Amino acid sequence: MSEQSPRQEFSGLRMGKPFGIPVYVSWTWFIVAALITWVIGGRVQTMLPELDQTVAYAVAFVFAVLLYVSVLLHELAHSVLAKAYGLPVRRITLYLLGGVSEIEKEPPTPGKEFMIAAAGPALSLGLGGIGLAADVYLFNGGDILEVLVWQLWVANLIVGVFNLLPGLPLDGGRMLRAVVWKLTRRPVTGTVAAAWGGRVLAVLLVVSPFAMAMMSGQEVDYPGLLWPLVLASFIWMGASQSLSAARIRARIPQVNARALARRAIPVTAETPLSEALRQAAEQRAGALVVVDHEGRPLAIVNEAAVQATPEHRRPWVNVGSMAKSLEPSLVLAADLVGESLIDAMRETPAGEYLLVERGGEIYGVLATADVNRVFTGV
Repeated sequence: MSEQSPRQEFSGLRMGKPFGIPVYVSWTWFIVAALITWVIGGRVQTMLPELDQTVAYAVAFVFAVLLYVSVLLHELAHSVLAKAYGLPVRRITLYLLGGVSEIEKEPPTPGKEFMIAAAGPALSLGLGGIGLAADVYLFNGGDILEVLVWQLWVANLIVGVFNLLPGLPLDGGRMLRAVVWKLTRRPVTGTVAAAWGGRVLAVLLVVSPFAMAMMSGQEVDYPGLLWPLVLASFIWMGASQSLSAARIRARIPQVNARALARRAIPVTAETPLSEALRQAAEQRAGALVVVDHEGRPLAIVNEAAVQATPEHRRPWVNVGSMAKSLEPSLVLAADLVGESLIDAMRETPAGEYLLVERGGEIYGVLATADVNRVFTGV
């Protein structure tokens, strides 16, 4: 699976940087590696009864490692193609349920979205096909190597087919999203459709064992429900996150710098805070910009610092002491809207930004809190 993901701190083992993409292994991988070793070890003993138990479980552990190498190749297929399309890839992480490619921007077209999503399952199915051909034509002795190849091609076939299921956060969900996006010309509509597909899949994963037991007249294998429940929970949560993201993205066109700007008044750094606030209230302004004696903007007075200053202290505090210097990245064009505005704010996170006209004239101050209210509905 691959996904667009925000930057976040991550603790794990860094395994390398193939194609310039950092690869990490989460500690949760060791849990699933132990489970795979335990389950597959018994199968290896059944298939190769002449093996010592220790050797059988060693073979099972090798299978666990090779399986995750296959998962890594699956994720690299997503990431390498994304990089080829000019999309930055933050990292690849291998964890409990497989792997995730953190692609930091959405593909610009549904066609590229479809191709990036399809690359992973295509590689997994290709590995499965190669393994099947090797199993049929190269091995016939029933030795350790053949058992490993058999296990790997079956596992890659399952990974490839499972990821093609049409629901987010699976690759098939992203492919469905791309198709709906292409038909409706609305990426948000594609996300909603694919997310609901994921929720349906999650429900089917839980319901199917009960339905199959009823149809066969057998009792439900309750211990066997654990893995479907884990997968269903993962898919449901991923689909729900996608729905939340879609609702947020639907509001992005409403983010307009001019419409959200607060009127600002210029004050010099030595102006007492109480006097600056009096002038702002008189002129119905919502922000203070520190300027030099020639009127050039130097800093923005921090709203949080103002609110944290007790009223009796305000006559004795100068505005310059609670202003943040204006770095070039904190000065934004007043005509920015939508994605362009969000990207500009994301590059330099801050509480306030100075908005200027194309000629350099001050238009106002954009507060991050006001932008956030567009998405929270507060």
